[in-house]
Amino acid sequence: MSLMEHLEELRRRLVSSLAAFAVAFLVCWGFHQRIADFLLLPLYDLPEEVWPEGKRLVFLGPTDALFFYLKVAGLAAVFVAAPWILLQLWRFVAPGLYRREKRVAIPFIFFGTLLFLAGGAFAYYVAFPFSVQFLIGLGGEQFEAQITIERYLSFLMTVILGLGVMFELPTVIFLLSRVGIVTPGFLLRHFRYAVILIFVLAAIITPTPDALTMSIFAAPTIVLYLLGIGVAWVFRPKSADEGGAAAGS
Repeated sequence: MSLMEHLEELRRRLVSSLAAFAVAFLVCWGFHQRIADFLLLPLYDLPEEVWPEGKRLVFLGPTDALFFYLKVAGLAAVFVAAPWILLQLWRFVAPGLYRREKRVAIPFIFFGTLLFLAGGAFAYYVAFPFSVQFLIGLGGEQFEAQITIERYLSFLMTVILGLGVMFELPTVIFLLSRVGIVTPGFLLRHFRYAVILIFVLAAIITPTPDALTMSIFAAPTIVLYLLGIGVAWVFRPKSADEGGAAAGS
């Protein structure tokens, strides 16, 4: 395919992904109140001394509540549309793969979606509550927290989407290894640099500068990087000698 053909193919995949997101958004909008209640639970379930029972978030502008629910539906739509978006990514890459390599399309979409959901779940149940409790607790008895719905949701979306994307690391490594950009040996040799990069990304997502919170974000990603190396080794392209030996057997 020429450069223009690649760009046209990319355009089609992006349009298809956006269409799937739009459909998912309309579906999620019908449940926006339930989704909002679910996303507020990590705050309302904090200990009494951090967030007293009955205390609520506030909004400052007349349109803040509307935009809050729009973003809530949009966040849920990303997870609902994730399998289709990953399918479009696969279809964009698939023309450069061999026929036998294309057989892993279903596992790629399944595990890619599973990892994205796992990242969001880890953020919702572990990373986000810990961060919120730590940050609000810094105020102690000297200050009273008055958190707006816009600031809360922005913080929540950064953590959930950030960790969801970071948990896709094995999927990214798999794609890069299939097209020959990286190898398992290359990834192992540059492990120390990968750790540094992971901590830099964790620092961007992490709302606090302390090492403990940053490690909560970075540690599972490092494990996933090692898992990605294992996946790249299992599905590595066969060399000519390996191919000949397989054919002879």
